[in-house]
Amino acid sequence: MITLNTLRPSVGAVKPRKRVGRGPGSGHGKTASRGHKGLKSRSGGKPASGFEGGQMPLQRRLPKRGFTNIFKMIYQIVNLTDLQGIEAHTVVTRELLQRMGKIKSSAKPTKILGDGEITVPLTIQADRFSEVAKQKIIAAGGIAEEQSA
Repeated sequence: MITLNTLRPSVGAVKPRKRVGRGPGSGHGKTASRGHKGLKSRSGGKPASGFEGGQMPLQRRLPKRGFTNIFKMIYQIVNLTDLQGIEAHTVVTRELLQRMGKIKSSAKPTKILGDGEITVPLTIQADRFSEVAKQKIIAAGGIAEEQSA
């Protein structure tokens, strides 16, 4: 019976590893078939990524542009379509949205956007609301409460 621990390659299918740099009798002594000098003859001899043979690399030839605003507030976005199916007069908090899978973290600020319609009155607590979302929530008889982030 053949099992995984009894599998062996066919006879002659596996050759022994060629040992280079082990004297002139092997035919691959001295330079071990690496040629003479240069980067490729050395151990670990591989150019750094982006190296262009001494020419000024592309990432250094191109100018730097723009900046990153470290004070930019990144909100988790929830649209009104995501609030469909919630029972009337429910208080929608960040924790509820996280349990529903609409946002990833209750620690990050949340913004409600007005894409879609809302038909039931809800009390929604979020850090920010778009003007359209606020109007639609109030028109449906709900309350849009802004929390301080």
